Amino acid sequence: MPLLALAAAAFCYVATETMPIGLLTLIADDLGVSPPAVGLLITGYAVTVAVITIPLTYATRNVPRRRLLIVLLAVLVVANLLSAAAHAYPVLLGARLLAAVSQAIYWAVAAPVVAAMFEVTVRGRVNAVVFAGASLGPMLGVPAGTWIGQQSGWRAAFLALAALALAALAALVAGMPAIEVSTTHAATGTNPDGRRYAILVAVTALSVAGLYAAFTYTEILLTAVTGFAAAAVAPLLLARGVADFAGIAAGGYASDRWQRGAVTGSVAVLAVSLLAMYVTADSRPMTAVLLAVTGFAIGALTPALQNRVMEVAPGSTDMASAGNSVAFNVGIAAGSLLGAAVVEASGARATALAGGLLAVAALLLFLAEPVLARRTPEMVRE
Repeated sequence: MPLLALAAAAFCYVATETMPIGLLTLIADDLGVSPPAVGLLITGYAVTVAVITIPLTYATRNVPRRRLLIVLLAVLVVANLLSAAAHAYPVLLGARLLAAVSQAIYWAVAAPVVAAMFEVTVRGRVNAVVFAGASLGPMLGVPAGTWIGQQSGWRAAFLALAALALAALAALVAGMPAIEVSTTHAATGTNPDGRRYAILVAVTALSVAGLYAAFTYTEILLTAVTGFAAAAVAPLLLARGVADFAGIAAGGYASDRWQRGAVTGSVAVLAVSLLAMYVTADSRPMTAVLLAVTGFAIGALTPALQNRVMEVAPGSTDMASAGNSVAFNVGIAAGSLLGAAVVEASGARATALAGGLLAVAALLLFLAEPVLARRTPEMVRE
């Protein structure tokens, strides 16, 4: 029950963060702004998370985890209600920033709490359950929100999210036990290594930036470049979400057995699929397949990265998870900003190329980790 409650909360956070992806034109037309401006709702959300995660995680380090998680989800409910009521772009932006404040702390504390409830040998798999909830956010939340928005207006989509967040809050209140990570094996990294952790954080930022450079403007790519009808966007995003969900299961399983291989393989698949999408964007079948492959890749990468964080965290796992969450959201913000610039300069198709090149950079950096993190005899003596 506690694990499922945390997974439900993760669903609500990711659905909230990514909801504008399927509602770009609806929000833009209603509020009188451009689609790239609506895309910046995701950027602003990610920037907020990136800036405040570490200080807020540190400030709340002594708050009982059950109490903290309940308060965070209550804030999310309020933020989604405010989003639904927004009749001006600045108000909507402010509501999303409030949700981002809640999410900033949630992702820093959720993974260590989950790890603390289970043995180290299944750490990747149990964290994958929470990330599976997160995967269902874009898999079900974004397509469902897109459909609701098309039928009843984009505000109805945020009202539905508020109701789901309230249900997740009730599940958390009913099922979450009192647990203190500091007294368990999950308090610190299994094999602490500051250099490997720093490299991992950079790999996270580059990989996620690569994904979001393209994914933020998927609706435009699918309709304006590939030629899909607007009604096809939601089913295509759903298919991508199903692949993401499958990737999380695969990544969680693989990372408990071969951490480096799970990260390497996931980033490699992400890079290849984005570059191939750029080349074949005129083909509807290829674009549909490659969109799903990018979903599988990022799904597999997410639990693999978190398991690696719990392995090499140089200090407390809360702060290490906070740092990786910052990197994730820096990647979202940077990728969304890059995507906006690329759309304006070269069109939506080029976002896949830009994203693919960033993923290649992430892959090369992680492959170089054994050399970059190597300790010299002088360092060992010190």
